[in-house]
Amino acid sequence: VVDSHPERMERGNETRLYKRRWLMLFVFGTFSMSNAFMWLQYSIISNIFVRFYGVNAICVDWLSMIYFLTYIPLILPVTWFLDNRGLRDVVVVGSAFNCIGAWIKTSTAHPDMFAVTFLGQFVCSVGTVFLLGIPSRLASLWFGQQEVSTACSIGVLGNQVGIAIGFLLPPILVPNVDDVEELAYHISVMFYITAGVATLIFVLVVIVFQEKPELPPSQAQAQARSLSPDQYSYKASIGRLLCNKSFMLMVLTYGLNVGCFYAVSTLLNRMITEQYPGEEVNAGRIGLTIVIAGMVGSLICGIWMDKTKTYKQTTFAVYLLTFIGMLVYSFTLNLGHMWVVFLTAAILGFFMTGYLPLGFEFAVELTYPESEGTSSGLLNCSAQLFGIIFTISQGKIMDKWGTLAGNIFLCVFLLIGTILTGRAHLTSKKAISV
Repeated sequence: VVDSHPERMERGNETRLYKRRWLMLFVFGTFSMSNAFMWLQYSIISNIFVRFYGVNAICVDWLSMIYFLTYIPLILPVTWFLDNRGLRDVVVVGSAFNCIGAWIKTSTAHPDMFAVTFLGQFVCSVGTVFLLGIPSRLASLWFGQQEVSTACSIGVLGNQVGIAIGFLLPPILVPNVDDVEELAYHISVMFYITAGVATLIFVLVVIVFQEKPELPPSQAQAQARSLSPDQYSYKASIGRLLCNKSFMLMVLTYGLNVGCFYAVSTLLNRMITEQYPGEEVNAGRIGLTIVIAGMVGSLICGIWMDKTKTYKQTTFAVYLLTFIGMLVYSFTLNLGHMWVVFLTAAILGFFMTGYLPLGFEFAVELTYPESEGTSSGLLNCSAQLFGIIFTISQGKIMDKWGTLAGNIFLCVFLLIGTILTGRAHLTSKKAISV
């Protein structure tokens, strides 16, 4: 089944947009959603798991940071796998890891099972490596030139929905009760629900997900299909990307921004409960507010970029406003008014989370005709590395000097990223239509 508009014939290459492109995007989004939920299901109620497993806070933080650490050594082989085996195989394998890890965790609702729950989280983190670089590749393979940025934004949106649910549901499913057996029961219920959803998604991926449409959606894809495998070298592509100064500056600034987002997400429970004791549920709701605002920001930015192609200006503006949003959030967190925290968190989330798809699409523009999966992989590798550094560092700063000092630490790096992003606009040698 195809869209009702007529086929286009340009330079002898036939292109067509298929309605099922939206189904592919939905299926991938559900997989991304499930995996992102499991990333945050511990950290948003970290104080409860610290008490349940009898470990210190940094151990629980590592249940989130293992996602970052796993990504760094595995991204290059997974990107090679993507380029050589294709989109479908990568998504199937990734969703399989996601499902297996979820089932491992179902047996860990006991105080002595921290090591096993860490193993399950590690297996889920391997699934993350197979999904983070997919949105831009999926968008280019299935969507037309005027909707690529929007499709990429929607692909990232699935991950954001999972983060939103990860903020919202665990504080509701696992209340902060004193009885260990009752707490174990609630944790077990959460793990089994998660495993059941991951299983359904895996089955859906295997049955429904396809590699690419029969006919390409754009002339760029038509030309890409005309290349023989011998004309593409993965090692040469990596080398060209590493020598692209504008792209490498983009890798650095993207890592700084998204690394700050990862640190805020991982440590949000500690930030809120230190200022507002007993507010675990509201901590989750504040995280939900950050992500929902970010979803709106992502969609608006994606549509704006499809309409205007102002990659440089939009990226810089969003980065600058992220820095300002983080400043406002940091200095109003301790005022004692929860509504102020919700408001400033929404402003921060709109720009910080809204930046995620912008980075993907700007990187594709800077590196065309290199593989979208390779450029996205390097961006995410930077984000994971900075995520580990910022989360550990901010956690230690918060322990010693308090939440405000930890947030100011992130503000400094967002300011550096803003300055470097402005510099990237000046040094970029690639002409981008404005």
